[in-house]
Amino acid sequence: MPTEKNNADMNLNTQILIAAILGLAFGFLLTMYPDTAFVKHSLYGLGILSSVFIGLLKMLLVPLIFSSIVVGVSNLQAGGQLGPVWKITFLCCLTTTTLALILGISCAHLFEVGRGIDISIFQTSMQNYQAPDSLNPASFFTNFIQNTLINPFKAFSDGNVLAVVVFALFVGVALVQGGERFKSIRLLSHQFFEMMMLLVGWVMKLAPLGIFALLAKLMATEDISVLSRLAEFAVVVTGTTIFHGAVVLPLLLWIFGRMSPWTFFKGTRTALITAFATSSSSATMPLSMKCAQENLGVRPQTAGFVIPLGTQLNMDGTALYEAAAALFVANLVGLDLNLTQQIIVCLTAMIASLGAPGIPSAGMVTMIMVLQSVGLPAEAIAILLPIDRLLDTVRTVVNVQGDMMISVVVDRYTKDKDISA
Repeated sequence: MPTEKNNADMNLNTQILIAAILGLAFGFLLTMYPDTAFVKHSLYGLGILSSVFIGLLKMLLVPLIFSSIVVGVSNLQAGGQLGPVWKITFLCCLTTTTLALILGISCAHLFEVGRGIDISIFQTSMQNYQAPDSLNPASFFTNFIQNTLINPFKAFSDGNVLAVVVFALFVGVALVQGGERFKSIRLLSHQFFEMMMLLVGWVMKLAPLGIFALLAKLMATEDISVLSRLAEFAVVVTGTTIFHGAVVLPLLLWIFGRMSPWTFFKGTRTALITAFATSSSSATMPLSMKCAQENLGVRPQTAGFVIPLGTQLNMDGTALYEAAAALFVANLVGLDLNLTQQIIVCLTAMIASLGAPGIPSAGMVTMIMVLQSVGLPAEAIAILLPIDRLLDTVRTVVNVQGDMMISVVVDRYTKDKDISA
């Protein structure tokens, strides 16, 4: 089954790549015949196709995010029995993800990715946007509480993603605390999540057409220089992700895990290469556990808890990418994100990476979640998708690397703990 799923993902990625190339080519063709009936009708048809695709993704956003986070948190039920192991694992995940977010935002600012070009195709989506005033810390937290701790049904109907996420976290924790009392609700949550993933799979069958329409319209109506900015963004994000994996994580490993980076990379190269080839941390998980136990000396019970948990909780590369991508899109549409908005982007990217299932289609939906958290147009994912497959290989390697690194650190600090329960 995993092989069939990976092949299906590869086929979808191939279709999206071909659709992206054809969309750019068709958009370029339209620029050669401006102000003609052919161009007018083509743009109208492309607009309908792209609106249907984006509309379907928006429709699935809230229920998918809610179910994925509830299921992700409720799966951590064993954490209540593992005491210090769970606490150290969570602290490590929180630390590495926070550092990745800070690094991603900082590099996006440093290199000013996307600045200097205004994408008029998104102006309609931005007409009703009102930038919030800069807030002091007290006002920010007051505003955050007022907009997130609200009636969950109102949050669902209004599409208030942050409020839905907060409610989902509470529900997930309640399922953990309730244990066997809420077994039926937990089962229902898993089934609902599986149903949402089925719906996402159906929508993703339209992804090649949607991407074709979005990119053709973008190419026909915008300056071609946006492509050079996209390449610049890809280089910056790739370099930043590699820096996090080659410098930040090894440094943390050396300080807290007392293991040399050379020993770590030598012992984990099989898993890292597999992560690069498959772009799936879930598919790589068995190899990650094998490398951690046999080559790094991590106890089986530690690796068996930390690495599967890290596959859900610890996605440094994904969080870094989504935060930087939000700033890139903001620059493209001419919106300067203030400190408050950047904090919201980081929090949303962290939460999105926390509950995101390890498949490309769900990652697309969580990227929409991050964009919409600060009022950016969901249609902007069209710009990111042509390079997403390439960037996904690098960030998956860092995600997998982080899981194995944390298992080493946790094992060192819990040597005297019995976690076989």
